Amino acid sequence: MFYIPLWKRVLIWGICALAILYASPNFFYSRVESRNDAVAAIEKAGGTATPEQQAAAGLWPDWLPSSIVNLGLDLRGGAHLLAEVQVEDVYVARMDAMWPDVRDALRGLRDEVGSIRRQPAPPGVLRVALSRAEGMPAAVEAVRKLAQPIISFSGMGQTDIEVAGDGEVLTVQLTDAQRAALDSHTVQQSLEIIRRRVDEVGTREPTIQRQGEDRILIQVPGIGSAAELKSLIGTTAKLTFHPVLGRTADAGADAGGNLLLPSADEQGIFYIIERAPVVSGEDLVDAQPSFDQNNRPAVSFRFDPAGARAFGDYTAENIGKPFAIVLDEEVISAPVIQAHIAGGSGIITGNFSVEESTELAVLLRAGALPAEMTFLEERTVGPELGQDSIDAGRTASIVGMIAVVFFMIASYGWFGVMANVALAINVMGILAILSLIGATLTLPGIAGIVLTMGMAVDANVLIYERIREELRQGKQPGRAIELGFEKALSAIVDANVTTFLVAVIMFAVGSGTVRGFAVTLAIGIMTSVFTAVYVTRVIVATWFAWRRPRTITV
Repeated sequence: MFYIPLWKRVLIWGICALAILYASPNFFYSRVESRNDAVAAIEKAGGTATPEQQAAAGLWPDWLPSSIVNLGLDLRGGAHLLAEVQVEDVYVARMDAMWPDVRDALRGLRDEVGSIRRQPAPPGVLRVALSRAEGMPAAVEAVRKLAQPIISFSGMGQTDIEVAGDGEVLTVQLTDAQRAALDSHTVQQSLEIIRRRVDEVGTREPTIQRQGEDRILIQVPGIGSAAELKSLIGTTAKLTFHPVLGRTADAGADAGGNLLLPSADEQGIFYIIERAPVVSGEDLVDAQPSFDQNNRPAVSFRFDPAGARAFGDYTAENIGKPFAIVLDEEVISAPVIQAHIAGGSGIITGNFSVEESTELAVLLRAGALPAEMTFLEERTVGPELGQDSIDAGRTASIVGMIAVVFFMIASYGWFGVMANVALAINVMGILAILSLIGATLTLPGIAGIVLTMGMAVDANVLIYERIREELRQGKQPGRAIELGFEKALSAIVDANVTTFLVAVIMFAVGSGTVRGFAVTLAIGIMTSVFTAVYVTRVIVATWFAWRRPRTITV
């Protein structure tokens, strides 16, 4: 007797209904996408909506699922960048930060080492000339005490600097283990900052991943051009606040160990400022576009408690003195402190447009890049090309499905029709799962779906061939169908488990579009096994219970 318990039928049909329900938003893609973008913008604005946003939010009912498959760069169009992080910048910054400590350590030995003077050196190296070479052993010993242990698994038991003396020159340089730790940390920090900057502008499903030792791949669907993306992520946005020592029109003026930086607003004017900042952008907790008292675009900011305390103390002690706000090696503003600024908040003014103040606020919130980046590849993928890819993928899918439908009907007649119904539910299941997990669909991903469509009917072919064998051995129709499903199950599972393992390996070791193919392949395998083994079975059982045929032809 070919029998399936009622609870199992209800469960199977329930899963099929959910698959169709959650796949349906993808058939109204533009409408649902506009609705989702409008809802996200309204939520970000604290519930305030423009008439256009309200109209867009009403394009799709709230009670229906609204998750859709995210389209990748090759389908939606966008920008592609391959950036190389200039990790040497961090070496230089590290040595600059170490110089005051080295200087202070040697000052205590002034009678032995004489005068000290910093010399030019390659990145990652600090050279100090001593006027008395006989004091070199004491100098090396004193500076070695500044070494710190490296806190990383690969650098366990090692220190961050090596100190050596040669004649009158003391050399301090980063160890190989410290350079490796700094490289890894710098690239990881750059990656996270890029991700925050891209996420801030609401771009859907960007691909941001490390490639090799010092490179980062950035693919952002839906953005206008590679130049726009570079403008967003390529700016260092390093914000610092410095005491002003002087102002000059001489670009070659001697800053005496301090910084000589140009004014962003005044052509030919330079500021001499102290090298050590009072507060830096690392202490910022928020930055928002705003307007100053003259209704000009500006950026308001707020410090964390430590930054607020340092900022407040300095302004209280230096009323009447200028204070430089430095962004990316330019003095964007140097206001005179009029009063004690408590609370840790302030405003940055300059010749900003509204767009520039908004972008600056985004960059400041995301944080400064630890090092500059060189762009090795940049490519803009137009939406027309993406639409061509979608059309080509849709055509391939339709042609593949039509071929499968005709083959199954030609080979198995009515049973082929029932297998085709299960195949359609299989495609719905793939779309539903992709939508629910927020996966990104790329052109190789479409290839994975087309491939699993073929694999889905393979399982039905196995089942129907087993049913044919049982019929040839004289079994009754109900018994032949039951044995056909039972005997084909092990072969179906074995074949699909091996392919599923391949998909898992591709996902684990692959990247980019290879992962997209692996994801759709793995999901397609799961849904095709479910539809072939359970959905086709319940469809056949329903038909068999309704018609109760004495003979069947498969």
